[in-house]
Amino acid sequence: MANNTILIKNAIILDPEKDINAKKDLLIKDDLIYKIDEEIAQDNVDKIIDAKDKILLPGFVNTHTHLSMALFRGLADDLSLDEWLNDNIWPMEANLNEYYCYIGALLGAVELIKSGTTTFSDMYFYMEDVAKAVEESGIRAVLSYGMIDFGDEEKRKAEIEKNMNLFKNCHNTADGRIKVFFGPHSPYTASEELLKEVRKLADENNIKIHIHVSETQKEIDDVSAEKGLRPFEYLDSIGFLGPDVICAHSVWLSDEEIEIIKKHDVKISHNPCSNMKLASGIAPVKKLLDNDICVAIGTDGASSNNNLDIIEELKTASLLQKVSTLDPEALNSDEALAMGTIEGAKALGLDDEIGTIEVGKKADLILIDTNNANMIPDSSKLSSNIIYAANGFNVDTTICNGQILMENRQLTTLDEQDIYKKAKEAIDELKAI
Repeated sequence: MANNTILIKNAIILDPEKDINAKKDLLIKDDLIYKIDEEIAQDNVDKIIDAKDKILLPGFVNTHTHLSMALFRGLADDLSLDEWLNDNIWPMEANLNEYYCYIGALLGAVELIKSGTTTFSDMYFYMEDVAKAVEESGIRAVLSYGMIDFGDEEKRKAEIEKNMNLFKNCHNTADGRIKVFFGPHSPYTASEELLKEVRKLADENNIKIHIHVSETQKEIDDVSAEKGLRPFEYLDSIGFLGPDVICAHSVWLSDEEIEIIKKHDVKISHNPCSNMKLASGIAPVKKLLDNDICVAIGTDGASSNNNLDIIEELKTASLLQKVSTLDPEALNSDEALAMGTIEGAKALGLDDEIGTIEVGKKADLILIDTNNANMIPDSSKLSSNIIYAANGFNVDTTICNGQILMENRQLTTLDEQDIYKKAKEAIDELKAI
């Protein structure tokens, strides 16, 4: 690591769960938070960061992305999910290869780091090449291979083998920063046989599951027509659900399905900007929270968002709940901040390691610069200043696993301009195929 000890001085520490809201010093030793105190001596410290006028937060956790789709930003805007996928995205994805997914992942990693995300959960293709980008960038990731079989037995076996190979080759690599989940795409692209096999292998190998569920009304109609059950009812009926399952979107939910989600302690990844842009609908987040269900935040891919700024996503999530319920107190700034940090960590099963600022946890931290026009004057409530006023450009410093990935807005692990150049060349090549 670049520094064995990093001392952050004069920081306004804000933690969504530990009820810290005060100016303190924080000492990082290797990859862990070692000490938090009113004042920590500067002796024998490798690196000192003066955090005057800066808020220290846990690094944000983005629980649903398709990172390599950063290459497809703006490719197919203002379309429904069905038309967006079938007529535009899937044909373009047919031309992807290892290199394109690697460059797309690097481009996405730059954006994540620059906007304060230190952990992301990804589902896509050529995931070992995404893992390579993760290792180089220094960020933390949960990776899953997006399995689609459409009922084809040969395809099903090959898809499961790819996800198992990803687990064998990448789980707990990159100094432990990479974890691997199963990634069956959805109840309408993954057969019942695939879903049951994933459940069996997940139990046998202690592997968690990442899946899209109930994203659109069309999905509800199609699954109901085929199975005679709504998506969560169907997944419940085949024994698929459990506390190790994280479901992206979950927009169209009946009260009975919310009960099913609660019963199995299923985790939900809310993706409001993508759901709005694709006209998919508004997830009942307030109702989920009222039922003590773990709801985390995700951006989805940059092709349907069109950015990976988690602060912007959290603001949108909060405002969307207020306007849909006509309740100004729905998803308040404290709840939103928790959704982007500790709730994301819980959803990924990483809350013992990340998500809060406390001694013994991984040093995944960000500094937000308050000395900017959009952050002045300070709100009496720090979380509201972050959720409603800030954006990713206010992030000054990003630290993951005790390594500084960005300081004073300058990346330290990645060559930003070289990645931009290669990403532009890659998308030009893809469009020309």
